[in-house]
Amino acid sequence: MSEPIPVTRAVGHGTAKLMPDVDRERAWLLTVDGAPQSYVDLDEPTYLEFEYARRLGHALDIVAEQGVPVDALHLGGGALTLPRYLAATRPGSRQHVVELDRGLLELVAEELPLPAGAGVTLHAADARAWLEAAPDDSADVLVADVFGGSRVPAHLTSVGYVREAARVLRPGGVYLANLADAAPFAFLRSQLATLGTRFAELALIAEPGVLRGRRFGNAVLAGADRPLDIAGLSRATAADAFPARVEHGAALRDFIGGAQPVRDEDAVPSPVPPAGTFGIG
Repeated sequence: MSEPIPVTRAVGHGTAKLMPDVDRERAWLLTVDGAPQSYVDLDEPTYLEFEYARRLGHALDIVAEQGVPVDALHLGGGALTLPRYLAATRPGSRQHVVELDRGLLELVAEELPLPAGAGVTLHAADARAWLEAAPDDSADVLVADVFGGSRVPAHLTSVGYVREAARVLRPGGVYLANLADAAPFAFLRSQLATLGTRFAELALIAEPGVLRGRRFGNAVLAGADRPLDIAGLSRATAADAFPARVEHGAALRDFIGGAQPVRDEDAVPSPVPPAGTFGIG
């Protein structure tokens, strides 16, 4: 049997590479301009290699009773890691994925096709523009994992954006986002304050070393208009190979401090990662 070989293709916003994992037969790493974007195992879609993806997976596990289908909206496509995860853990879910880079969507669809009946619809569009046109109360969960290069675009960081996300979510729906920052966490604090303008319940999931200011890293934010299963989320994230901490309630309010919500006219992209933070090779 022939060995899988890497695939390189110019896409809309850079050079994408799909590299096979030598340790897992049908697993692939997607990079764009050298920055890791996604990891998928076609035979085991519930396997989440990246730490932040596992934390988003844990959060998806608590949005509804185990195995119950949900309507999900994903802003940011990559190699469709989390849509594949939801299709496997919650069969019958209906999912929409919005990805700006049509060439990247086409590459993934061709080389890493979704299984038949996955219930995933792909859209090549700007995330905020698509969100603003989406119907009210149409999603149970919204996952935002959008990076232009290695930065979250400014127009996905403001009160106006959060207002649209909350409108699209049904009562009881859950908003999840993957962000990246480092101490003193000006961006992360402002994003929590911005989410707090529409969601009464907030949670932050991150590695203790990141929260202590030791390094730049990912943080997963959750927002809802109902209590979340913080205890279950804390147990799951603490049991990972690289444990994370869940901050909520008074401790999270103290973390936010005096940070102010971000207006559209003041919005800026997330911070530039230090050289070599996410790149490989």
